Order: sequence, then C-alpha cells, then structure tokens
Amino acid sequence: MSGLVYFSSPSGNTHRFVECLGHPAERIPYRTSEPMLQMADPFVLITPTYADGEGRGAVHKQVIRFLNDAANRNLLRGVIASGNRNFGAFFAHAGTTISAKCSCPCLYKFELAGTETDIARVRQGLDLFWKQQH
Repeated sequence: MSGLVYFSSPSGNTHRFVECLGHPAERIPYRTSEPMLQMADPFVLITPTYADGEGRGAVHKQVIRFLNDAANRNLLRGVIASGNRNFGAFFAHAGTTISAKCSCPCLYKFELAGTETDIARVRQGLDLFWKQQH
C-alpha cells in the first residue's frame, strides 16, 4: 500500500483522523519556516478546508506550496477533505478544488475530525483504491 500525506492546523482535527486510520502518513509542516515535505512515492492527500462563505481560500497556503512542487503534484493520486457542514455547498471544498486543479479524484469528504464510520469507510476505501492502482 502507498502512503498518506496530510495537513493539519494546530486544532489537530485532521491529525487525529489520520492517526485513527492507522496507515503510514507524513505531515505537511504547518510553519513556512520548516522545510517542505518532498515525496518519493504515490500518495493520497488528506486536508482540511479553510474556505470563506463563498469558497475562497479553501486550500491552506502550505498545501498549495506543497502541491506547487511538480514532483509532489505528479505523485498525488487522490484527495480526501474535511470541512464543516455549516458551509453548505462549500463543505470540504479543498477536496473539490484540489481534485479539479490536479486532475485527481476526490475520494471522500468528512466533517471536522470525522466519525468512527468515516474512519472505517476511508480505511476500506483506501485499501480498495490502492489495489486498483497497482
């Protein structure tokens, strides 16, 4: 199985979700002063959404910085996004945005830190996804 890359703010919602998955994962640094992660193998990205009420700013600047590296972007195989359902049509909009810009599937969307059902679905979905990729 290939890996996961994720971004999590200090609130830690995405970090907690990724920990519950039990899959190997690497974290995009939160601070711009830290060296940016460089990937060598295909991965699925898990990211929270930061959109305003109109969908602007959905993808965190550090995730953009990570994906602006062509080598990283070329290894991206799918995206999973979290969000808050209070944003309606822009719920987990980072997944929609990254999927469109990077031509990869948005595999799943979950709210905040996710539920046990979300974790089970993502685990099962990732296993199936990577089997289909190989």
